[in-house]
Amino acid sequence: MTEPTTDATSNDDTAPDGRVVLITGGSRGIGLACAQRFIDAGDRVAVTYNASPPPPGVFGVKCDVRSADEVEAAFAAIEAEFGSPVEVLVANAGITNDGLAMRMSDEDFASVIDTNLAGAFRVARRASAAMVRARGGRLIFISSVVAMLGSAGQANYASAKAGLIGLARSLAREFGSRSITVNVIAPGPVATDMTAALGDKRLAQLTDAVPLGRLAEPDEVAAAVAFIASEDAAYITGAVIPVDGGLGMGH
Repeated sequence: MTEPTTDATSNDDTAPDGRVVLITGGSRGIGLACAQRFIDAGDRVAVTYNASPPPPGVFGVKCDVRSADEVEAAFAAIEAEFGSPVEVLVANAGITNDGLAMRMSDEDFASVIDTNLAGAFRVARRASAAMVRARGGRLIFISSVVAMLGSAGQANYASAKAGLIGLARSLAREFGSRSITVNVIAPGPVATDMTAALGDKRLAQLTDAVPLGRLAEPDEVAAAVAFIASEDAAYITGAVIPVDGGLGMGH
């Protein structure tokens, strides 16, 4: 089993009764924006990462969500750091491995499913045990507008992101009697390092397809995550909340 490594300081200046929040894939982009939102609200925040550790001030645990052993070790490290189990989980870790379906290998398909869908299941399964005992908690899955629209060259990614919706709604029914809500955030194109690497021509195509005519900022996605994790959203479960500038309207 690979032991987790931590690369940041604890959130010592947060309120001692702040919730314990875990964001997978939280060292940059949407995940880091979510982490900052929760930290600013006084929560005790941990993020997992695979390659790049989070910036100073964010408690990070190296974890490959494809490994059940590493997921278990990461949760143990977070529980030891904060003295409490995870109360809010944001399953955000994901990868892309694009290619046309006729040329996509089994490995290319399986790697994305294993990370983006099965990885989300692994962390939700681990987090839910303590939430059931506590009779409360929040499970939040970061999907994508392509889960509903599809995307040429992304059969693996779209399948994984669509699978998160079925996963979330199944868990919402399983855990509803324990006051655990399970919801999905479905962003459209977001201004991150990943989209910046697409080049100006592709970015222009993406922007033109969005009715609001621009990419989302990571913090706009984080705002939806923060809301669905809040007490104001206690009666919302099994929902898919779009943050896509209208790109997926009607789905």
